[in-house]
Amino acid sequence: MMSMTCHNLDFGRAKLDLVACGCSSNASIDRYSVRNYAKSVSKSCNRDYGSRRLVCCRRDIARCRVSPTKTPETLPAGVAEGPTGLLKLKKDPRESISITNLFEVVADDLQTLNQNLQSIVGAENPVLMSAAEQIFGAGGKRMRPALVFLVSRATAELVGMKELTTEHRRLAEIIEMIHTASLIHDDVLDESDMRRGKETVHQLYGTRVAVLAGDFMFAQSSWYLANLENIEVIKLISQVIKDFASGEIKQASSLFDCDVELEEYLIKSYYKTASLIAASTKGAAIFSGVDSSVSMQMYDYGKNLGLSFQVVDDILDFTQSAEQLGKPAGSDLAKGNLTAPVIFALEQSPKLREIIESEFCESGSIDEAIELVKSSGGIERAQELAKEKADLAIQNLRCLPQGSYQSALEEMVLYNLERIH
Repeated sequence: MMSMTCHNLDFGRAKLDLVACGCSSNASIDRYSVRNYAKSVSKSCNRDYGSRRLVCCRRDIARCRVSPTKTPETLPAGVAEGPTGLLKLKKDPRESISITNLFEVVADDLQTLNQNLQSIVGAENPVLMSAAEQIFGAGGKRMRPALVFLVSRATAELVGMKELTTEHRRLAEIIEMIHTASLIHDDVLDESDMRRGKETVHQLYGTRVAVLAGDFMFAQSSWYLANLENIEVIKLISQVIKDFASGEIKQASSLFDCDVELEEYLIKSYYKTASLIAASTKGAAIFSGVDSSVSMQMYDYGKNLGLSFQVVDDILDFTQSAEQLGKPAGSDLAKGNLTAPVIFALEQSPKLREIIESEFCESGSIDEAIELVKSSGGIERAQELAKEKADLAIQNLRCLPQGSYQSALEEMVLYNLERIH
């Protein structure tokens, strides 16, 4: 197992100190009432959360109750008492969370970011610029910079800051550049021809240009990062770039390995996905000048949200069509990348192990493997894992002031879970 430092990671599948709903099936709850109660229980990250735990739920698609439990300080590390508490979501098209509405409160910030991105990349090399335009315009949701803006504005309220600083805005741009560079390189490594329904950079311009375009964007983002002149943020974001490489190496070294453990999967998922989101949210809090305990809660929020997102993406790889995914369904499994649904299914299906270890040498074996993942409970258990991480992310938001920005951060967690319902 790879040793970890500096990240304060806790990947143990401990039961959460939460209790699921016990109210009637027709009951509904106003999430704002829930949030108000949570505020009365814990008004800052520095205070003991008390003897109660609460799941914050979305109105009309969730039910919850509060149950007395022990405080976290009385429990051993990685262990909690009582049943696992999960956000209970019900599919209700009328209550679906729109990503556009979700980011409406930072729409002006995102518009400015979109205008600045290509000029930041630089226009001195038309080929690299064209490659950047291809992926910037490929329908991305700008989730990471949106999270930077939401956390920036929510934490700014804590210290009475009226407007975002130049550093806040530059951080959002840097984060999106790093994310874009990682996507270009990922597509090369995965030999992916399509992303978000469009041809990838290496498919259009060749592998050489794609690698150079990714390298250029990493270098350009590093230059802008250095100019922020905040050593804590520089260290934080620099670690993310290292984590990307570590995640790819870890993934490549465990292809078709049916003995891979869930903890290894979560560490790899942290490296490849959650690390950048955690650094984004913590960096935003640092530039707001909040207490270190608040910035660490924002780091944990980003980490838990990122892990939940990755698990959901891995579930969708089995449950959505190629048209919905913008790539062939089950593509990770076909390449030997064993994700949460597969790891769980392997516990129940010896036949699945046989097929994977054969590296799908027989015709139709990949389709059989996908069906075994579905029939062996892999999808359902992965859904539970995604919800557990989402619960933790909701708890991390308790230190923020109630308002539109905190609400949007909470809705971001729920939007992610709605993708699998």
